[in-house]
Amino acid sequence: MQAKLKRVFTPVIRKVFSIFLFALVIASLCFILLRAFRFMDTTGLTPTVVFRLLVDDGAPLASSNHRTNILLMGVGGGNHDGADLTDTMIVLSLDTKNKKAALISIPRDIWSDTLKDKINSAYHYGEQKEKGGGLVLSRVIDEDVIGMPIQYSVLIDFSGFKNVIDLMGGITVHVSQTFTDTQYPIPGKEHYTCPGDPTNQCDYETVHFDAGTQRMDGNTALIYVRSRHAEGSEGSDFARSRRQQEVLVALQDKLAHPQTWATYQRLLALPQALKTATSTDMNIGELLTVGKQLLHVKQSNIERISFESTLTQPPDYLYGGLFVLVPKEDWDSVHTYILQKLEFDR
Repeated sequence: MQAKLKRVFTPVIRKVFSIFLFALVIASLCFILLRAFRFMDTTGLTPTVVFRLLVDDGAPLASSNHRTNILLMGVGGGNHDGADLTDTMIVLSLDTKNKKAALISIPRDIWSDTLKDKINSAYHYGEQKEKGGGLVLSRVIDEDVIGMPIQYSVLIDFSGFKNVIDLMGGITVHVSQTFTDTQYPIPGKEHYTCPGDPTNQCDYETVHFDAGTQRMDGNTALIYVRSRHAEGSEGSDFARSRRQQEVLVALQDKLAHPQTWATYQRLLALPQALKTATSTDMNIGELLTVGKQLLHVKQSNIERISFESTLTQPPDYLYGGLFVLVPKEDWDSVHTYILQKLEFDR
């Protein structure tokens, strides 16, 4: 009797086990594929994109008239007042057809009728509405300023970005103008008071830069781009925008020569440093594509554009006592000026 039962149940058990094993394999494959699809959706690193990054230009980028425009914004970071005001705004305009690029500096004090405030507050207002809204609102507001669509945006926290520069072994910057700033804020002393000194001079230090080519670590580069109280023209926002462009060009040049800085340890640490210091609406595939295309752009093919000559300072009583900038004529004339500079670049 037992032998008969064994003959009956053994094939059944084998069949059940086979079905269970088959279901387990299918479930495992589905789980792996689901994870893979999620990874590709999040990063943009599909097999096609990876192949194109290796042998071609990379992932397809959103563009208009062969130009991909990326808004680069810098915030001071930390816990001080105004930590989320974008005091640095530069549009990287990448000419994907002609392998050229332009850096368009946008002064932070431009008045926005939409915001009823300066444009450097757009990120702050956008983030107050919803997480991630700062990137969207900043892009929309700055599109009105330059008169061109902006496809992507990147926010840089300067307090963390200096670590990226240090990981790359520093950068070589061409300082175009000598300047001294006697009122550079000492980090951590933003809310200190100095007994017996109503001007609170103990909260500041003096920084100085000589014209010429200099090697800078992360902290020095941070001071260079954030200094705003030098005497004369170097204390203007326009001069600060020029210095920010100089640092970005130096970074691009350093990235173009990885043999001078790339080590196994640095390459391992760099992604986390970048993640800490930046936020963006671009996926990894798009970021790698922009990076690869920039590697093929020579410094001589990077146009630096400033449209300060098209702006003027109106009476501050018209804007609640704020120092603001508005067009000398109208926004159409500003857009035409920028477009002419870009067309000259071609």
